[in-house]
Amino acid sequence: MSELTSSRLALDTARSRSSEAIEARFLVEHGGFTLDLDLTLPGRGITAIFGHSGSGKTTLLRCLAGLARPRAGRLVVNGEIWLDTERGVFLPTHKRPLGYVFQEASLFPHLSVKKNLRFGLERVRDAQRRVDLAQAAELLGIGHLLERMPAGLSGGERQRVGIARALLTSPRLLLLDEPLASLDQKRKLEILPYLERLHDELDIPVLYVSHAPEEVARLADHLVLLDGGRALASGPIADTLARLDLPLALADDASVVLEGIVDGYDGAYGLLTLTLPGSRAKLTVVHAPAAEGKPVRVTVKARDVSLITGAHEHDRSSVLNVLPATVAGIVDDANPAQAVVRLDVDGSPLLARVTRYSLDRLGIAEGMRVWAQVKAVSLLA
Repeated sequence: MSELTSSRLALDTARSRSSEAIEARFLVEHGGFTLDLDLTLPGRGITAIFGHSGSGKTTLLRCLAGLARPRAGRLVVNGEIWLDTERGVFLPTHKRPLGYVFQEASLFPHLSVKKNLRFGLERVRDAQRRVDLAQAAELLGIGHLLERMPAGLSGGERQRVGIARALLTSPRLLLLDEPLASLDQKRKLEILPYLERLHDELDIPVLYVSHAPEEVARLADHLVLLDGGRALASGPIADTLARLDLPLALADDASVVLEGIVDGYDGAYGLLTLTLPGSRAKLTVVHAPAAEGKPVRVTVKARDVSLITGAHEHDRSSVLNVLPATVAGIVDDANPAQAVVRLDVDGSPLLARVTRYSLDRLGIAEGMRVWAQVKAVSLLA
């Protein structure tokens, strides 16, 4: 690299450090498939990469990791330039400070859990370590497994050890490539709370590849929707899931994410009350106790939302949640008997799947004020 190129690169890096972001531009052409992306992603939190098989999810991760070399591209991770093809910059995989977790944990079978973890730890100099072994073990709930051998672990336990080993490399970027895809539903439910802890307790940006909408809704802050090697959308999870111009809103399991603040708890009935941001509207959720003021994420499926045109109609209903809303848009569903309605609840988006019959009978139209009913037992928090 020339002295001039080096000085320009240093200046560019200094400018990039002014904001936390991941700048990822890749052009890859391989075997008839083209990945052509220009993304700016948050430099913290969890970004979900979502799409069907063949959409380019894993190719994107391979570019980020340096396992695939784009024909053209640029990658800047929170101010550090890892790739710039115009300037001949390509940081090889072993020099990129990242952790990579695949569908299978790929632990060393001849090493105990502790020695597997130490393998990750010893890849980093003492001065650069941001996560220690005790912290990683506590975060992933594997302290009691340290002396065990991988053959004696469940699938969920192996994956938790694999994630802990990746964290012990003190990465500046963590890549998770469908880490739950090989697990059954019971094991998935076992590991999801630990992935939520990564989000809440670590200041490491995570790119999470998945084709499971329920995982995306539960974990992600930001969503990238890929199709055919291109990004159909990239934006905050709440807004992107509710966009009527994207196929996600028309899927059978279409849902949105609401972030509420704990306002109270009814121990006699096991019900948590949440206040929605910027609103007086409240949600009642079946949930364990939580401290007042704590943020709680709730997933609301479109099929669990019904509409009424007068609040008094709810008075003798068993449904606990009635949210005042404005109809922001209506689109036809793939099923001609149904429609999907986007609602605005004081700035929070909501989707409702209703029959065309109900839409016409109630005279529901864009701009109309309605009330959205949601059963407390159907909310996923």
